[in-house]
Amino acid sequence: MSQTPRLRARAEIDLAALRANVRALRARAPRSALMAVVKSDAYGHGMVPCARAALEAGATWLGTATPHEALALRAAGIQGRVMCWLWTPGDPWREGIEADLDMSVSGLWALREVTAAAREAGRPARIQLKADTGLGRNGCLPADWPELVAAALAAEAAGTVKVTGLWSHLACADEPGHPSIAAQLDVFRELVAYAEKAGIEPEVRHIANSPATLTIPEAHFDLVRTGIAMYGISPSPELGTPADFGLRPVMTLAASVALVKQVPAGHGVSYGHQYVTAHETTLGLIPLGYADGIPRHASGRGPVLVGGAWRRVAGRVAMDQFVVDLGRERVEEGAEALLFGPGDRGEPTAEDWAEAADTIAYEIVTRIGTRVPRVYLNEDNEDNEFSDGRGAAR
Repeated sequence: MSQTPRLRARAEIDLAALRANVRALRARAPRSALMAVVKSDAYGHGMVPCARAALEAGATWLGTATPHEALALRAAGIQGRVMCWLWTPGDPWREGIEADLDMSVSGLWALREVTAAAREAGRPARIQLKADTGLGRNGCLPADWPELVAAALAAEAAGTVKVTGLWSHLACADEPGHPSIAAQLDVFRELVAYAEKAGIEPEVRHIANSPATLTIPEAHFDLVRTGIAMYGISPSPELGTPADFGLRPVMTLAASVALVKQVPAGHGVSYGHQYVTAHETTLGLIPLGYADGIPRHASGRGPVLVGGAWRRVAGRVAMDQFVVDLGRERVEEGAEALLFGPGDRGEPTAEDWAEAADTIAYEIVTRIGTRVPRVYLNEDNEDNEFSDGRGAAR
């Protein structure tokens, strides 16, 4: 009987945890629909399996940044409402129309391109008008909103578009009490009221991201867009831990120790010898590096659970590997090294790595590269349990 080969490294994705997180988030906004944001390969977790699991748990919309991500969902056979919002001139508007995507429009140039594509396709495009209520990124400024609304209404009258939504994005929802939150909500209400009075009849109005879903009920409107929280990571440590919100981290990153060796005192470790052994000790080689998404900024600080204890990256993180000082502990080659996970086994979390690398946990999970196989656990929709069942590596 053949055995499943041991993997050099793996990112275990617990789909039961993801489904439970979606249910918990739906309970936070019971009167709103939920959009599961699966951009950036579902924040590194795998877009298609996570999209399917989210829909199973009651999400009724999926959200992506780029049209290419949204089209990949359709190519995988995923149906239902899919919205994408980061368009550039020349993007595949016609393909988006033919794939029944909801497409964001932030300015007149985009409206011109999508209406031209709709005429080519011979069918109206579903569009959502985005307002810049204060974030200062994408979106139509309030001063330009009347012109965009008027142009969208003219396109609706011509049969080239259907405006399905009005939306915006919060700048500081992860900072409770920040004055911009109330200010943005006021602007959003004003712009929505203007558009509706002018004749727009949106299906959904939405501005809430993960932190707003968790902590700002007045921002929920018709739809909430949950990204990082769906993957069991708190959008801000100041808001609370994942457990505080009934969430569970979905990704566990593990590797097999590739080499164990004893070295004398004064032995330099990794490039630049930023770490030099203080005494005779044992070193363990972990076969993950910055090419796999391990942040080089965590050199000397990144935590790893090996041999029942936390170790720190010894010296610099290299492209394919890094070293930990095991001290007097004897660890065998092939032993498991847990970089992060839910913390159930005493392992670090993605937030611990974020602190070590002076970044946010969003980046830690999203940057894990394609060289690390995703192993999906609990692919069958068996609610209420987090089992240790293993799925296929992808």
